[in-house]
Amino acid sequence: MARILIVDDSPTEMYKLTGMLEKHGHEVLKAENGADGVALAREEKPDAVLMDIVMPGLNGFQATRQLTKDAETSHIPVIIITTKDQETDKVWGTRQGARDYLTKPVDEETLIKTLNNVLAG
Repeated sequence: MARILIVDDSPTEMYKLTGMLEKHGHEVLKAENGADGVALAREEKPDAVLMDIVMPGLNGFQATRQLTKDAETSHIPVIIITTKDQETDKVWGTRQGARDYLTKPVDEETLIKTLNNVLAG
C-alpha cells in the first residue's frame, strides 16, 4: 500500500494512527514535531502526510506550508489531523495547502476514506 508520514507530538495519537494505518497495509513513518516532519518528508518522499497542528517549535500550519510550497515536496498530499475544530482553523489549514482537515478523535473509517481520496488525487 502507501507510505504515510505521521507528524504528531502525542505518543497516544501516534500509536492509534499507526495501528489504523498498518491494519490497512500502509507503511508508517513517524516524526514528533514539525521540523522533523518536514526533514523526513524531504528525505523519504512519503505518499501522504498526516499532520498535527499543536506541536512545539514548528507547528503543523507552518510545516504544511513548507511542504506544499517546496517544489521537492509539493506533490505530497497533507491531511491535517488536530483537536482544533474551529472553522477559521480549517480555512487556514487549507490555505497552507492541506488537502483535507480532520478533527481528533478521528475514527478509522473516516481516516482511511479520506486517505484513499487524497491518494487517488
